[in-house]
Amino acid sequence: MKKMPFLALNQFLREKFGERVQKIPLDAGLSCPNRDKKTGRGGCIYCNGLGSGTGSLVLKNISIFQQMKEGMAWAQKRYKARKYIAYFQSFSNTYGDPAYLYALYKEAIINDKVVGLFIGTRPDCINQDVLHTIKMASSHRFVAIELGLQSANDKTLRLINRGHTVRAFEEAVSMIRRWDKNIHICAHIIFGLPSETKHDMLNTIDFLRRIDIDGVKFHQLYILKNTPISNMYRNKKIAILSMEDYCNMVSEGIKRLKNGAVIHRLQADPPKADLIAPDWSLKKHEIREKIISLLGC
Repeated sequence: MKKMPFLALNQFLREKFGERVQKIPLDAGLSCPNRDKKTGRGGCIYCNGLGSGTGSLVLKNISIFQQMKEGMAWAQKRYKARKYIAYFQSFSNTYGDPAYLYALYKEAIINDKVVGLFIGTRPDCINQDVLHTIKMASSHRFVAIELGLQSANDKTLRLINRGHTVRAFEEAVSMIRRWDKNIHICAHIIFGLPSETKHDMLNTIDFLRRIDIDGVKFHQLYILKNTPISNMYRNKKIAILSMEDYCNMVSEGIKRLKNGAVIHRLQADPPKADLIAPDWSLKKHEIREKIISLLGC
């Protein structure tokens, strides 16, 4: 196995569990306070109706149990994996009634081969009831909470209609730490957001280092069909980072993070059919190799 110039998630999990552990992405059909019609926020300007990741599985009426069962069978065949993590990926997976969330989390832990629970959500969807629910459902398994920050600049957060502040992110991290120091906290950030400079992007990294975040998921801004930002792009109101600039930003960001920070991802994988720009987003292997080379490996 090629040694990475950073602590990749696969390596982190292998060291923790002694063998390969495969994440199984799940779509629970949950929403988000930023898209809930009750709030009237309208959603982040880059978000389409399906959300990140799997997106459409719930539309096909596939249960969490079935998603896990099929995902584990695929991972066992493809990677010879024997241990798995249930990854609630699409939208905000702590946004709901605690009893309902508990049932969803428990449904995903279909047997003892499921050694962890990863939950993607927003900082304004973290509270004591949610954390208690996660603890009860996880049954002492490894837990990671992936919090969407996107930028540590409140001006940017307002521009992208994020619906929360940087302070809300800090408070969510602090609450999780007080509740259980063993919960792994991953920050989701986006490079290339409208109006952001290199200074803004690296300031986000410096902010994450200051609050001692456990892991980071890097994503490039990409433009999808049927999103508010697609109109901004067509009207030439925003510019998109080049692949070279993005790779340079990620490599410099990794260098600034604390030693031991886990890199969950280096780039996003946009749905090809809905992608407007940038085309280089589809060159996953090339992006990865470029970042690794910039890090001196």
